[in-house]
Amino acid sequence: MKMICLRYILCMVVLLTLEMVNYCAWGDETGDVRAWLSSEDGRFKLTEVKVKLASKISKKANVIEIDKNQKYQTILGMGGSLDHATCWNLTRLSPQDREEIIEKIVDPEKGIGMNLMRLCIGTSDFVGEPYYTYSDLPLGETDPELENFSIEKDKEYIIPIIKMVQEKNPEVLFFASPWSPPAWMKDSQNLCGGKLKKEYYSVYAEYLKKFIENYRELGIPIYAITVQNEPLMEDPDYPTCVWSAEEQKVFIRDYLGPLFEKSGIGTKIWCWDHNWNVLDFPRAIFTDPCASKYVEGTGFHLYEGKVEAQSVLHNEFPDKHIYFTEGSTFYTRGAIKIIEIFRNWSRSYNLWVICLDWQRKPNRGPHHASPTMIVLTPENKIEYRYDYYMYGQFMKFVKRGAFRIYSTPGSRYLDNIAFLNPDGKIALIVANAENNEKIIGVKSENVSFEYKLPSKSVITFVW
Repeated sequence: MKMICLRYILCMVVLLTLEMVNYCAWGDETGDVRAWLSSEDGRFKLTEVKVKLASKISKKANVIEIDKNQKYQTILGMGGSLDHATCWNLTRLSPQDREEIIEKIVDPEKGIGMNLMRLCIGTSDFVGEPYYTYSDLPLGETDPELENFSIEKDKEYIIPIIKMVQEKNPEVLFFASPWSPPAWMKDSQNLCGGKLKKEYYSVYAEYLKKFIENYRELGIPIYAITVQNEPLMEDPDYPTCVWSAEEQKVFIRDYLGPLFEKSGIGTKIWCWDHNWNVLDFPRAIFTDPCASKYVEGTGFHLYEGKVEAQSVLHNEFPDKHIYFTEGSTFYTRGAIKIIEIFRNWSRSYNLWVICLDWQRKPNRGPHHASPTMIVLTPENKIEYRYDYYMYGQFMKFVKRGAFRIYSTPGSRYLDNIAFLNPDGKIALIVANAENNEKIIGVKSENVSFEYKLPSKSVITFVW
């Protein structure tokens, strides 16, 4: 009897040892995979959920294989826009609420960690007050010496919000885009529509330099600028300015680039800043060596064309970076759009307008606005929509300097993307836009696990 008991104990020890070996073989150094989930039904809001390691993946699983040795682009950042509408609505909150909301937007621990913000050089169409630039004059007057240049209007509520953002997350970078040069520089003599006169190219280059210098004096460094928001857009109802590819090339090559170089302005220049459907615009700039040397990359929007255009341009000019500078996405299908933006070489993602009110205001322009990720209610409180959490599934867990790494491509309604963060941890985001749950199986070197992903939800795994 004693011999039988001893043999039983020895067998159990061997079995337990084998189980421990098996577990260790499929876990990372800490044996820990953590995950956070958000779902459209509101049950999960960046909620941490448990993940079970598994040595075998079931045949029903949608398998995602990860290879951290296959590296692609590095990530500059993700965020939104500190446009006039957003900053105005945040200003309407009580000081305590405003501080809390900004913290939830940019703090990487207490919030979703936005770390790249777009600024407007002057106003865009999303503003409640009259459109303005930093050198507005009565019709018929000019100021080629820019003696009246002033950013005072930005100090009313834009710059105070920017400073609060910096306090909550000192790692935030800013890039900026103009919607129009001052009216007196244009052939239309109007902020809405028209073109920049060639005779004012040098003055406008100085205007952009002054913007950068004035903001820098306030402790707000401008990482990059785009020459023009949507340069092929001309509209009589909001600030726009038409540029041809040839005109923007000449402006960068002969005026803006040399001025930045001579003045020691470290701000980078990004060209285009418009949709995926016109690649000949950035091509014209990059095929001119004298212009190309001043341009670090291309900005894209999502309103026309297909995201694969980013890869086409990357393959033609692999030394030029791709940035996604404007375009909000919505619900879980929006998460899949973001995944495809990064799979097509973008180093960034910036949504457009963080906060409108319950009437989708302020908005002086002609463009319809969808509900933003956070909405100001009639009671001057903030409502957090699903998109806030959806964006957080990316922004909170993918750090600046992360590499996009290989992961098995997904499908139209079930997609994924993986990143290798600077601390060596992998972040895998999976979006399920199907109407039913999906079993996800993940294999990555010594890590293997399964998870039943609910319908219309996004999950982020970190290990």
